[in-house]
This record gives sequence, structure tokens and C-alpha cells, in this order.
Amino acid sequence: MGESARYIGQGVAYALFALVVGYFSTSPAYRYLEPDQGLLRLSFKHPGKVKADCKKRTPEELAKLQPQFRTEMDCPRERSPVRVRVELDNQPLYDEVFPPAGLSRDGASSGYRRLPIASGTYTLRVQVNDDVRVQGFNFERTARVEIAPGQVVLIDFNPEQGGVIIR
Repeated sequence: MGESARYIGQGVAYALFALVVGYFSTSPAYRYLEPDQGLLRLSFKHPGKVKADCKKRTPEELAKLQPQFRTEMDCPRERSPVRVRVELDNQPLYDEVFPPAGLSRDGASSGYRRLPIASGTYTLRVQVNDDVRVQGFNFERTARVEIAPGQVVLIDFNPEQGGVIIR
């Protein structure tokens, strides 16, 4: 009787566990977007331009350095942050500066943002600046987009492919 009761107890426990997992696999329902919304998804990874140019060290500066650090050129590692601005129909929707990664701030800037918007037709303008020495923005793309409910429009950045990519 003791062993059979243990098996019955295990069966009941497994059945309750399966019911709980079954319930939470379908309820509560997750809504990715509201029924009348589309999504602008900004996603990029890009190293900004180096913040400052290399400079040539003077003989006096070289003499002050330890022998293993005596290189003629002094090139800083720090990179510019990447600034991204998104406008819909000439109204600002999003504007943020993404700092470079790394302890020396010499890595790539990474950005990922979800921007839910009402479905419809818009003029989408995306501007990017990856160089602190440039005033304003050095990359820009404007496109007419028609966003259906549930549709995702991707905003990416790749200078080798022309800069801002909207698809």
C-alpha cells in the first residue's frame, strides 16, 4: 500500500505540474503590439570615428616616455559616440546618443530600440552622426513608408552600404 500510494501521489503531482505549464503556455495572451500599430525597429552596431587625429611627438616628449612606449605617433583610441535621430512627418520621434563600448571607449556603439507607431503612411527621416568633429549629421535617409498593422520596419546603419538603411 505504501509504494502504490507513492506512485499515485507522483502521478497527481505530475498531472498538476502539466496543467500549470499548459495553462501558462497559452494564458495570459501576450500582445506584441496593439492591433492598429506597426513597429519601427532601430538596430545597429557601429564604431564611431576616432575622436582626435594622430599627432607627432616631439623629441622632448619621446625622451620623457619609457623605452617601450616611444612611438613617434600618438594616436588616441577613444571613438566618437553615435547619435541617431528619427523623425516621422517632420516631427521628432526619437533622438539618442549611443556611447562607445569598452573601458577605453574604443569599441563599437550599439543601439536597439523598439518604436511602436500607429499604422499609416509616413515620411520617415533618419539622421546619424558618428563623428564629434562634424556639426549636425553626416548620414541621412528619408523614405516614404506605409506601415500596416503588425508590420515591422527595420532601421539599420552600415556606412559600406550607403549609411542609413530602411527596410
